[in-house]
Amino acid sequence: MTDGRTARATLALVTDDFTELPHPARESAPADGPLGWPGYDASRARATARTGESESVVCGTGHVEGTRAVLIAFEFGFLGGSLGERTGDRLAAAYTYAREHRLPVVPLVATGGSRMQEGMFALTQLQRVARQSALTRAAGLAQIAVLRDPTTGGGWATLGAGADVVLALPGAQVGFAGSRVRPPDADPAAYTAEAQVAAGAADAVVPPEELRGVLGRWLRLLTASSAEAAPVPRALGSADLPATGWEAVRRARAARRPRAASYLDAYFTHRVEFGGDRCGGRDAGMLCGFGEHAGRAVAYAAQAGTATRPAGYRTAARLVRLADRLGIPVLTLVDTPGAANDAEAEAQGVGAAIADLFGAVAAARTPVTTLVIGEGGSGGALALAAPGNTWAVPDSYFSVIAPEPAAAILKRPPQDAEATANQLRIRPQDLVELGVIRGVVGPG
Repeated sequence: MTDGRTARATLALVTDDFTELPHPARESAPADGPLGWPGYDASRARATARTGESESVVCGTGHVEGTRAVLIAFEFGFLGGSLGERTGDRLAAAYTYAREHRLPVVPLVATGGSRMQEGMFALTQLQRVARQSALTRAAGLAQIAVLRDPTTGGGWATLGAGADVVLALPGAQVGFAGSRVRPPDADPAAYTAEAQVAAGAADAVVPPEELRGVLGRWLRLLTASSAEAAPVPRALGSADLPATGWEAVRRARAARRPRAASYLDAYFTHRVEFGGDRCGGRDAGMLCGFGEHAGRAVAYAAQAGTATRPAGYRTAARLVRLADRLGIPVLTLVDTPGAANDAEAEAQGVGAAIADLFGAVAAARTPVTTLVIGEGGSGGALALAAPGNTWAVPDSYFSVIAPEPAAAILKRPPQDAEATANQLRIRPQDLVELGVIRGVVGPG
């Protein structure tokens, strides 16, 4: 069941000034396509008569809430929005135009996959599309996919899942396997936009009436590069510093202390969320996205006070790499007792995920600013911290490990955790004196 919108009706949802790009010239094809498939030419002619289109994609440019972009809309009524050689020609030309004119790319995908009547000639268009996407990524241009109903097969595995940000319409069928090739006992609910968001393969479900506004905000933020570091947020909690290490721990753990969401709301005029590790997971304790602060775009990755899961670290690494490629400064907020250390976290590769985030932050060319707003527990917190540009609020601590496990490692009784906290010198003012952080910020 498709959403029923044509390619041009979908374009009208997001822009009022769509201008189609010229169709690439191709030498006359053999009768009935490259395989000589009986009746293929007649099928194409019927598809054109039914839809008014000569191919399964319509490519052009338009402004979305003020930002010009290359728009690629699939026409599902034309042979199920399938990809063939001529489809590949148009897609390659659209991506090339985007790079030449420094424009972001927005695929509005509705496809059943590769075109059967062209066999392997159709399938290899996926390699061609992947190459164009990779070149566009290397050029520092954003790609935002919108998944319509249905988005399956190679179209999902290239134009959809390969985008930097993946939005989806409610109820859209999304999955590599189309409805006719799945196992007969497969749960249809697993092949939906909502399921893909829950599994971390897509970022958000957006109702059609909100698509223009949401897409416009994403495009504005992802095309606003800046070489200046994100300013440090002001503290939202106490102004006075803790007297002891244990007091620092208690204040950082206090239930009523301001958390990441409060800091983000205070810092950004508006923001859009970015979620999922693209490996099957999401972590509600890692808030990621892009927002506007003082008229500039800033990317953010913020721990929300829980033990960070592997999916959270992978999502943050994805965020940092995207911001770096687009030239957008990053703000990170540290607040975790440490990385999740249960058996499930180990099976999901928590060590590798932390290593990946350490690497993403270390390799970033865009400036990264970090504020410790609560607990800074061990390497699970340090992975998100910017070397040389980390700050702290008075209601925080940063430690090689939390005092309780530190006492256990030192073979001390549990009641010695308080004294251990004091010995570790984990107060914000201690961290400044030791040269671990740059300073302590107070309330604005």
